[in-house]
Amino acid sequence: MFETLGDANSVALIGLIGGIILGLAARVGRFCTLGAIEDYLYAKDDRRLRMWAVAIGVAMIGCHAAMTLGWFDPSGTAYLAQTWNPVGSIVGGLLFGYGMAISGNCGYGALARLGGGDLRSFVIVLILGLSAYVFMSGPLAYLRVWLFPVEMDLSEPQSVSFLVERLTLVPAELTGVVIGAVLVIFALASDRFRRSPSKVLWGGAVGFAIVSGWVGTYWVATHGFDAETVQTHTFAAPLGDTMFYLMTASGTTLSFAVGSVSGVLIGAFLGSWSKGHFRWEACEDPRELKRQMLGAAIMGPGAVLAVGCSVGQGISAFSTLAYSALVTFAAIFFGAAIGLRQLVTGFSFLVQR
Repeated sequence: MFETLGDANSVALIGLIGGIILGLAARVGRFCTLGAIEDYLYAKDDRRLRMWAVAIGVAMIGCHAAMTLGWFDPSGTAYLAQTWNPVGSIVGGLLFGYGMAISGNCGYGALARLGGGDLRSFVIVLILGLSAYVFMSGPLAYLRVWLFPVEMDLSEPQSVSFLVERLTLVPAELTGVVIGAVLVIFALASDRFRRSPSKVLWGGAVGFAIVSGWVGTYWVATHGFDAETVQTHTFAAPLGDTMFYLMTASGTTLSFAVGSVSGVLIGAFLGSWSKGHFRWEACEDPRELKRQMLGAAIMGPGAVLAVGCSVGQGISAFSTLAYSALVTFAAIFFGAAIGLRQLVTGFSFLVQR
């Protein structure tokens, strides 16, 4: 496979396949972070939050089962190799959640809507990817490093499951599988949720897509010829990576990020087309466009500070039981709640003018 495709193309293909599943889940299964939070807060419907719990649980079980089989080692990944900065998780999560609410989508959701023909989401994708890069490696990177310095520590993976192993000698793999199983059981405890089998199915599919990224890139990294990064799906900086590739493809190679972003677009298109929902849409209200642009510009720095977006921290980091996952997801939830409240009550001049 490596001789035919090469390492870079192999990881791009892995990202593409997982991305297609995620795109289908968004359009067919209505898997959406902001939608889940909005349903819970304003419709008293927790089914899409339970979908999220299923996705996390399945990803956690799959991730730790793969560790048992020797198919995956998370210790060198971005979520576990960096010393956890709680302030970065909280501030970044709040910024991301707030920006997500006032823009109406996270990066993953915007890609899914773009795949269904929504050109407003194209603006969100562009600005989110650019703002993430400006804060990650552009002019504001110096400010970020000064305020939130990054330290690497490969000796102690920043994970609850590894911490339990150090303190009790209970294998990290067992801890992860048990916690993941508890999450799935908790989600399925709702009779109303169980009566929506498609939601259960698509929640599990999202978890599988996350595991496929971990296992696939680890396999290429350990069996290939190049030093590929072990990673899985997240949708902030990879949007910038994809734009950079589109501008420099003649001198650069494909990557997991490009495959993942492209896969979500393809899966979302197929999902919306299969349900008869595909249609071109544009923004006719300048105030709405301004709000979406502002939200996207806030989300990018938030995702960089938090080391991941609603998918990156909310599922991918959760799958490894990273310290940052629960705190960041709680901050994203709270930030989104503030943003949604702002839209409902209209208390801010930023939205109303």
